[in-house]
Amino acid sequence: MSENSDKKLDFSAKTDPYAQREAAKYEQPIPSRELILELIEKGGRPIKRGQIAEAFALESDDQLEALRRRLRAMERDGQLLFNRRQQYCLVDSQDLIAGRILSYADGFGFLRPDDAGEDLFMSPREMRRVLHNDRAVVRVSGVDRKGRREGKIVEVLERNTKEVVGRFVKEHGLQFVQPDNKKITQNILIPKGAGNGAKKGEMVVATITEQPSLRSQPIGKIAEVLGAHMAPGMEIDVAIRTHGLPSEWPEEVLEQVKPLKKVVEEAAKQGRVDLRDVPLVTIDGEDARDFDDAVFCSKTPKGWKLLVAIADVSHYVQPGTALDLEAKNRSTSVYFPEQVIPMLPEILSNGLCSINPDEDRLTMVCEMLINEQGVVIRTRFFDAVMRSHARLTYSKVAAMLQDDHKKLKKKYTAVLPHLEEMYTLYKAMRGQREIRGAMDFDTQETQIIFGEDRKIEKIVPTQRNDAHKLIEEFMIAANSAAARYLNRKKMPRLLRIHEGPSDEKIMNLKTFLGELGLFMGGGDKPSPVDYMHLTASIKNRPDAHLIQTVLLRSMSQAVYSPEKKGHFGLALEAYTHFTSPIRRYPDLMVHRAIRHCLQGKSPESFYCGFPEIATLGEHCSTNERRADEATRDVVSWLKCEFMQDKIGETFPGVIAAVTGFGFFVELADLYVEGLVHITSLGQDFFKFDPTSHQLKGERTGKRYRLGDKVNVVVAGVNLDEKKIDFELLGLQSKKTQHPSFEPAKKSVKKDKKHKKDNKHKKMKRKDKLKAKSKTHKKGHK
Repeated sequence: MSENSDKKLDFSAKTDPYAQREAAKYEQPIPSRELILELIEKGGRPIKRGQIAEAFALESDDQLEALRRRLRAMERDGQLLFNRRQQYCLVDSQDLIAGRILSYADGFGFLRPDDAGEDLFMSPREMRRVLHNDRAVVRVSGVDRKGRREGKIVEVLERNTKEVVGRFVKEHGLQFVQPDNKKITQNILIPKGAGNGAKKGEMVVATITEQPSLRSQPIGKIAEVLGAHMAPGMEIDVAIRTHGLPSEWPEEVLEQVKPLKKVVEEAAKQGRVDLRDVPLVTIDGEDARDFDDAVFCSKTPKGWKLLVAIADVSHYVQPGTALDLEAKNRSTSVYFPEQVIPMLPEILSNGLCSINPDEDRLTMVCEMLINEQGVVIRTRFFDAVMRSHARLTYSKVAAMLQDDHKKLKKKYTAVLPHLEEMYTLYKAMRGQREIRGAMDFDTQETQIIFGEDRKIEKIVPTQRNDAHKLIEEFMIAANSAAARYLNRKKMPRLLRIHEGPSDEKIMNLKTFLGELGLFMGGGDKPSPVDYMHLTASIKNRPDAHLIQTVLLRSMSQAVYSPEKKGHFGLALEAYTHFTSPIRRYPDLMVHRAIRHCLQGKSPESFYCGFPEIATLGEHCSTNERRADEATRDVVSWLKCEFMQDKIGETFPGVIAAVTGFGFFVELADLYVEGLVHITSLGQDFFKFDPTSHQLKGERTGKRYRLGDKVNVVVAGVNLDEKKIDFELLGLQSKKTQHPSFEPAKKSVKKDKKHKKDNKHKKMKRKDKLKAKSKTHKKGHK
């Protein structure tokens, strides 16, 4: 043992630079994370919890428990490593890397480092120890054949998969759950007696009792039997559980909202600007259930005054309450076809925070003065009480403003002048949008129409009219105004950032455009204006849709962050989300930050600092993606079910995406996508060119390019995989069902039969060799 290891560490007299922060958060503050890290670093060796407590002179039970929790949190966050000798040591960033595991269906995975560094490749062998979304510390073990850093797991920090939803399978004396989530690549073994009465083929929820290791699969027990695979609504139940979407309200939340009444209390209206006589209206879709924004516009000598009133959710949802913690946990409402998982309980989302007509509602208002050119020249925010004068829909407003619908104009005479003023203002603001170069791609959205038993009757395209665009423009203006206001006040706040395309994507895009004889300005860093100039120049080309798709795919994904990086797509230097606090937690945080400023308080005294805001941004961005993935899964399942009775039918379509293993075709009239696998394209070797988005046959020269029109036959549908298989008309195989879509059981049997046949052949060959050997020996004798 070295001399250093016997030396006692004493930090009891050391001043904690973050003591004030800790005191503001906890009744009995303990040393900050930063000071604990400094202690271990200066000690130069791993250290036990008791030694840390001794160094800081922590003695009471409460202090020791708080230290235990803090060290566990630091371990979970990858700041510390707890070794086999029960000691804490630093995670050396040069040697060990902490991050989150990302799993892929083919068995391999990646570790995404917490410090936003380059991902590490994880081999299928290493991935046996973990499941998707677990957190781990890995050591860089080398570089793979593709030049990627490869990782070896040192320790699993956090197990994040506690339950798995999937199909219950009984096969060859074993029973297991086949996960619905394809990112979970290992089956969950179910011991005898742990099946909870589940029948073969039923959808179930399994609780994991033993996490996977290098030598064993995860083991679990059936916690819930969801029912038959094809039961109506099953796809949503499965998606909720597969993606871990919170769908039940905790008891503490229900207790908190129980005293709330359906009407706004008089005391809550005091001290607010009274806008009840101002003819504010809501404009939403026909099937909208919650109304979180109302608008009003009037003419001024120099332009217009626009009011955007947003439901005051922050009045009802106070920081740190059970309601707030659950809203933060959910981060967003999730919108499935004909079903919603709200971020807030119904008494708020459809009641007190929904701006229903002729009911008093509390709001936070963004008032904007806009000049004749459509430029916002002044903004102010204030708390108000309002009363909606009409519940309008996009189709009604468009009918009045665009189609001069006499009957509707007569019905809404009281608000019509203000609607007409809004339309004039929208046109001016639209001009500014075009000047700054905000993206405006024509993307086709669809709506699923259900028949009996929640079966798809048809899928129809949705039409965007000027009423949609008008509200969108007003909401963008309010969001941008909120971002500028909070930036000016130097407040900790969540911005909605959208970075420009990467250098690699720009290079690929310019190569693709060059092959079509097109040019985009801006050099290596094209601006939104350059994008929109190109879009305008291709408007009348037959391949305009193809080019627009490639332009869209060159973009990065928008996220929540406190960093000032602007919004490339909207061509705005500052942007946030302010207008939907009913369904988005970042909007609620923005409302709280604005009210903090309105009360004359300093940025330093805001309850959430910049580090916490950054973490919250990552949390909300992750949950936003989770909601999108869950919705996509449900829609994909429904579309597969819709196509099951269409196997063998022929449809026209357009190539929507090209990959190395084939291309995806969207059916022209059904708005359903399926894969034409590369193996079904005939006797040729097809090479994938990602830059030109095409497959090209080496022998025939045949090309299949993004945007090409093709006729396809529906070859197979796989509900488990949520995939549809197409074959090109004239090239379809004799089988109606594509080989890749055979049920798992059949393929297992086929493999076993194949192995059995091979074994039998090997034995026969062995017997022959033995016979030959005997004859040979006999001859020698």
